Amino acid sequence: MVRFVGALDKEPECAASILGLATIARMATNGVDLAPLKTELVQKAAREGEAGALFDLSIIERLSGNPESADVFQAAALQRGRRFLAPLARDAVDPVRVLALAAPGDFMSNTPLEFLVEGHNLALETLYLRPDEDFPATLPEHDVTFVAVAEMDANQIILEKIDGAMRASARNIVNQPSLIARLTRDGAWSLLHDAPGVSFPPNARVDRQRLVAMANGDVSVLYPIIARPVGSHAGDGLRKIDSAKEIVAFLGEQSASQFYIAPFVDYRSGDGLFRKYRIVLIEGVPYAVHMAVSKNWMVHYLNADMFENEANRAEEAHFMAAFDAEFATRHAVALAEVHRRTGLDYVLLDCSETRDGKLLIFEAGTAMVIHTLDPDVVFPYKRPQMEKIFDAFEQMLRRRVPGC
Repeated sequence: MVRFVGALDKEPECAASILGLATIARMATNGVDLAPLKTELVQKAAREGEAGALFDLSIIERLSGNPESADVFQAAALQRGRRFLAPLARDAVDPVRVLALAAPGDFMSNTPLEFLVEGHNLALETLYLRPDEDFPATLPEHDVTFVAVAEMDANQIILEKIDGAMRASARNIVNQPSLIARLTRDGAWSLLHDAPGVSFPPNARVDRQRLVAMANGDVSVLYPIIARPVGSHAGDGLRKIDSAKEIVAFLGEQSASQFYIAPFVDYRSGDGLFRKYRIVLIEGVPYAVHMAVSKNWMVHYLNADMFENEANRAEEAHFMAAFDAEFATRHAVALAEVHRRTGLDYVLLDCSETRDGKLLIFEAGTAMVIHTLDPDVVFPYKRPQMEKIFDAFEQMLRRRVPGC
């Protein structure tokens, strides 16, 4: 067991510099052995109790599939400091100072801003807040505040505290916390299901006892349905259920007490393949993030046949190149209504299209990742599209700086 030098009882005057998620994830994606870096950071943390080293260790552990040790390192880092500086672009000149308000937790707990600001003229400092502590009386010097805290049960108290403390500072805040808090799966459905041009399957939050009643036949069910534990993402724990017997099997696999259930929608295109899109709205303007094509209904970019299938990549390249004229035009009314109803400056949709031409929404949120980690030699069309998004993101932030 590594021992670290004493924790600080108060916020340090300076933020700790970190390599951060974008840098470390890029190293891992490029095949860099992270073991030497991990050894170096452990030695630095043990010797100096440096919050930045501990925080980077938590990132390495989480990327390595070790969530328990990642939580330990993150907790140790946050005992020593709450402020962390992401790497600044080498050519940055008088950058806009962005203060991100964040919550402890895994990669889905906050908007992954480091990927969005990487290489741009933006200085990102992240301040971590805790649900059991008061909102800070003073904040670090900054030009614009971005509420990075994402919607999840564990973050609701933090979102409430930010909202209460910063309600009068709306001018330079991106993503109002009270609006983020509404984006539970059932909350997003309530907001968007009856929007013109939108199809959004009803999402209901149920407890374990309700699922047991469904399995026992005490509650009528129109199969198939999909079910997942509350708080799960990226398909973790997500199941398509066709019978009461399968509910029993599902509950045997899951220890959670709360679940979301929804009717299963067969969203196959005419060729029998499933297509899932990720769209980001920046101040209401839609941008294509990615498109995945799969034979399976549970589509995620990493499990779809995108790396190996040239035809799928060609289709995604066309989707991005023609996005404004085709997808964004077909769904202009629906996307505008999503922006109006969510009220968020920055929000993402995982979605598809129904056979009758509606925008089929699976999820709306602020913590979905946008990145340039995919190899350019395989995906030459993606980096220009991502840079288009990053430029729009920077311009949004600049418009929020007082006096600009």
